[in-house]
Amino acid sequence: MSLHHHRIHFAEHLDLSASRPTLHLVRASGRAVQLDLPSGWLSLWLPLRGPLRLESADSTWELAPGHLQIWRDGRLRSSARVPCWWLCLCGPEAAWRPHLLTGPDDGAQDLFPWEGLAPRDAQRLLVRLARLAAQPDELAANGEALVRTLCSLLLEQQRDLQARLPRCSGRTQRRRQQTLLRLLRVQHLIRRHPEIRLDLNRLARSANYSPCHLIRIYRDVFDETPTEYAARLRSDRAWRMVRDTRMPVCEITEALGFESQSAFCRAFKNSFGVTATQARRLERAVVRAA
Repeated sequence: MSLHHHRIHFAEHLDLSASRPTLHLVRASGRAVQLDLPSGWLSLWLPLRGPLRLESADSTWELAPGHLQIWRDGRLRSSARVPCWWLCLCGPEAAWRPHLLTGPDDGAQDLFPWEGLAPRDAQRLLVRLARLAAQPDELAANGEALVRTLCSLLLEQQRDLQARLPRCSGRTQRRRQQTLLRLLRVQHLIRRHPEIRLDLNRLARSANYSPCHLIRIYRDVFDETPTEYAARLRSDRAWRMVRDTRMPVCEITEALGFESQSAFCRAFKNSFGVTATQARRLERAVVRAA
């Protein structure tokens, strides 16, 4: 198969904007390593050790070790402030298409932007592919099957997301896919800026919709509004911070972007039926009982 292999180390910079229109496997190690990918590329990112910093046109975030990022929404740059070992499989969408075919008579499906704990099999496949990339004969014999297996695994993982495509506006499949990509861009902004008060106008601009149209179409596809999604994420994060950390409530309030500690306490009680203090006491009781 056609797979271009790159290795970059401490303080090196690789820009693939003018590279060959094929799949590329990048193995990076060390601090201050940078990789630039152009718009129109699909990429899979997997930090193996140390956090990886990613930067798009309107967002910057860190990807924790063992987490997978699927990206296809504009230019992307990676960097690492601390020593980090990571893999990236990337290329233009046309280079991915043969590997996204689900059957001989089926068209290629699309992988959509996603972030989360990497499936164990996906980690193993990416690591194995990275090892094969330095062995041309082995890569020619097994590389295509590995990439296709990896794509099949990730498509299966996104089955629920694929099922939402018919809900998206658009007369053609491509238009519906574009709609879903815009809504996932909104989700990404909300998820990556939990401490910032929700700015519906900014979210609408990122998706090229009016605020009212964004609310309507987002609800049609995800059964909740962007505001409800943000509130749900903030509630989940509040529960984890109260139960799993020893942070003072005042610091949790600030980290989650609440206007005041009393506002946070009211929201927590309304969401979970107990106060933050009671939740921590319950957690300690469970630990002692165990």
